[in-house]
Amino acid sequence: MLEDLEIRNYMESDYALCQKLWIELTEYHQEIYDDPSIGGENLAQGFNDHLEQYGGESFWVAEEDEKIIGLIGLIVRGKAAEVEPIIIKSSHRKKGIGKKLLQFIINHASEKEIKYLSIRPVARNKNALKIFYEMGFNIIGHIELFMNLKEKESKKWKTGIEIHDIPFEY
Repeated sequence: MLEDLEIRNYMESDYALCQKLWIELTEYHQEIYDDPSIGGENLAQGFNDHLEQYGGESFWVAEEDEKIIGLIGLIVRGKAAEVEPIIIKSSHRKKGIGKKLLQFIINHASEKEIKYLSIRPVARNKNALKIFYEMGFNIIGHIELFMNLKEKESKKWKTGIEIHDIPFEY
């Protein structure tokens, strides 16, 4: 399977399939956070906004048998870059495709002489966190903290993460 995987530049003709991948990832985030409001009313808008802001040249797709099964992006800011997004079609997850896409982007960033490469997975995506850690993303550079202003008594948040002996929910 992985030997048949082709990673290539995004093309305008990929738009509809890549937008579907984005929607699928957003729906997964809604599921793991039990929050149907994630992504807003138009789940495709995030992809459209990202494409408009960074352009198609910031995307690569993974193809198998001429079918798009993955999408990865790289946002370059000087000598630093962020992997955003990384999406694998749900039917193809846990098969090494994400690792292959990520290694491709690590190599690409290295060739561009990027000094720091970052990635920001959602906190509840434990599988992604484990893979990213295994691939070398083992330095915490920034921490983004949230406050829930709408649901003070919400039981949606989980406990169990501590940083510097401070307990956080995720």
